[in-house]
Amino acid sequence: MRKADCDLIVLFLTTYLTSSMVLPIAQRSGAPVLVIDLQPTQKMDHASFDTGAWLAYCGQCPVPEVGNVFMRAGIEFRSVSGYLRQESAWKRIEQWIAAAHVRAALRHARHGLMGHVYPGMLDVSTDLTLLPVTFGSHVEVLEFDDLRVRVDSVTERETAQRMELARRVFTLDHSVVEEDFAWGAKVSVGLDRLVDDFDLDSLSYYHRGLDGEQHERLGAGMILGASLLTARGIPATGEYELRTTLAQLATQVVGAGGSFCEIQALNFEDNVVEMGHDGPAHLAVSSRDPLLRGLGVFHGKRGWGVSVEFDVRHGPVTLLGLGQNRDGSLSFIASQGVVVPGPLLEIGNTTSRVDFGRDPGEWVDAWSATGVGHHWSLSLGHRGTTYRAAASLLGIDFRMV
Repeated sequence: MRKADCDLIVLFLTTYLTSSMVLPIAQRSGAPVLVIDLQPTQKMDHASFDTGAWLAYCGQCPVPEVGNVFMRAGIEFRSVSGYLRQESAWKRIEQWIAAAHVRAALRHARHGLMGHVYPGMLDVSTDLTLLPVTFGSHVEVLEFDDLRVRVDSVTERETAQRMELARRVFTLDHSVVEEDFAWGAKVSVGLDRLVDDFDLDSLSYYHRGLDGEQHERLGAGMILGASLLTARGIPATGEYELRTTLAQLATQVVGAGGSFCEIQALNFEDNVVEMGHDGPAHLAVSSRDPLLRGLGVFHGKRGWGVSVEFDVRHGPVTLLGLGQNRDGSLSFIASQGVVVPGPLLEIGNTTSRVDFGRDPGEWVDAWSATGVGHHWSLSLGHRGTTYRAAASLLGIDFRMV
């Protein structure tokens, strides 16, 4: 098992065994262990069972023993007990399997970090050594020049092909300037090459620039290409938000999408929190064909180009943020709500109205008190238990609002 580099070992207790049989597996494998014990049926047939038949039902007997020994050995204990055809037991097992996918993704990921931190956003700054130490992943520090030279080599034909792809994926608003659209398409092709050349699983970026110089133009042309990358499972996030990109990768690998967002406003009449961002966006969470909208001055930044706009799919959602604590350790922070219909801003943002079942102001206070940054991943479905399980496998804290 050590040679196989497991992300999760599932230990199936089919009858009684002594804890000495399984302790070495947990001690020496270097992987987290999930103990499961699923008896054959809901209950024994007492009238016809002998000792041999009964022993098929006593897989639960050693569970406290294993839990006790794991605790004394300093090994985290987790288990699922039930019967073989019990749907709720299998759902819990599936959550642990999904959590193992998160562990695998974050252990082996290569994260690109391009440009510089957004000035003044102290919460987004991340210790780059912390990620390989905590997860085992790698951070590849990139320059915007790494993108520039690849964009410079994009041909007119490649740009036209990318524009055609964008027309199939998006609805183009009348505000889109053809020149900006073509530039975004060209940058998109260059981004694909950057990701391929550095074998990236995610990308975080930001560059301020000045007076329309080349790097500023690259930064303004990122959203189309970054959204297309995110849609195919490679989260690409603005504002240098490395930790949020990790959260998006975690929500992506469990099949929940994951769009970059922050709080936009509170609606105390409808009891909702409005949240979203000016892109990039995960197209899987859209309730309709995403819209490309042209931008001038937008979201507190000077700029131009195109941005993605859509309403997040209505129904249950889970937020996942990656917080950094005072001691430097990382934590998963989650909250479950429901996206409900209603009026939305039409400013080139991915927007949603989330009902958390409580006063919006109280929710903001509770959410902010966790230490989460001001960006997070919005994912489809109620998946708090899965993210809790992933935090357990990763050995980091978990907080639920």
